[in-house]
Amino acid sequence: MPMSVIGDSTSEPGEVPVIDLGPFLDGSDRAGVASAIGRACEDLGFLVIGGHGVAPEVIERAVAASLDFFHLPDDEKARYRPQHSWFFRGYEALGGSALARSLDHETPPDLCELFRLSRFDPPAPLPTPGEAGLSAVDHDYFFGPNIWPEHPVEMRAALLGYYAALERLAADLMRAFALALGLPEGWFEPYIDRHITNLCVNWYPPQAHPPRPGQLRRGAHSDYGSMTILHQDDAPGGLQVLTKAGEWADVPHRPGTFVVNIGDLMARWTNDRWVSTMHRVVNPPTEVAGRERVSIPFFHQPNFDAVITCLPGCSGPGNPPRYGPVTSGEWVLGKTRKQVGA
Repeated sequence: MPMSVIGDSTSEPGEVPVIDLGPFLDGSDRAGVASAIGRACEDLGFLVIGGHGVAPEVIERAVAASLDFFHLPDDEKARYRPQHSWFFRGYEALGGSALARSLDHETPPDLCELFRLSRFDPPAPLPTPGEAGLSAVDHDYFFGPNIWPEHPVEMRAALLGYYAALERLAADLMRAFALALGLPEGWFEPYIDRHITNLCVNWYPPQAHPPRPGQLRRGAHSDYGSMTILHQDDAPGGLQVLTKAGEWADVPHRPGTFVVNIGDLMARWTNDRWVSTMHRVVNPPTEVAGRERVSIPFFHQPNFDAVITCLPGCSGPGNPPRYGPVTSGEWVLGKTRKQVGA
């Protein structure tokens, strides 16, 4: 799929635009950048951002420490599995989930290992078990402690540093989203000040054996929350997005950038003005099947009790709200249980 920097007159609908976030962050052109982001979110729901302010060494440390962990023996990694398979904590072994099942599609397990963490500075006040129908198990799912391996010793600090940097970037993007939707810049702040965002390191090991029919590194799915901010490497067998023409197209790696895509809750918020687009991670060509791949998605999720309803300006005569209200917590919990068959 071709990519074009915003301002390039050759950009065509369906292309993944590359947007320089710098003029938004430094205040020199907040409206212009927000407008460009809005067009990308309406057209495809995917964009690539540069000028984001995240230091390269923050990314490099997170990747290096994660690879050291995934290269450990399987029985060592298995020590860090969560209590329940759908918890966004700790290690998930190869084939432990199938993202396509979140859309009720039956597929073979995904060819991916994961390490996940959730917010490490729990927001106050915390809901208690029993509040809003929250069981003790579900309370631990959202607000329980993270699981940290003993080795590599630098992994905890590296991933916490990465999470903190992406948390700041997500807040900046939500301000840009608000402007793009014609809302006050701080509109989303009451909905994300106690966010329940999950960070996931995806490791795609070398494929020593051919995949089963229909089996992918990550099956076709849409993301669940407000947005995803993704670091991906340049290894073959990567991210593809389903275009409006119904074709799967590669989202190429560009050094120093993040891929950003809209999630289901943002699509509901905007009454489908912005699109939560299907995407997948494909298997590498046979001749390079021995090469590993790593990506780090930051799944930005509004507050547990944030009620998602149609935003002002996203409905009107002939375009009524399409969805009833749903809380962020109930939405993501239902989706994650499906993907592991719970």
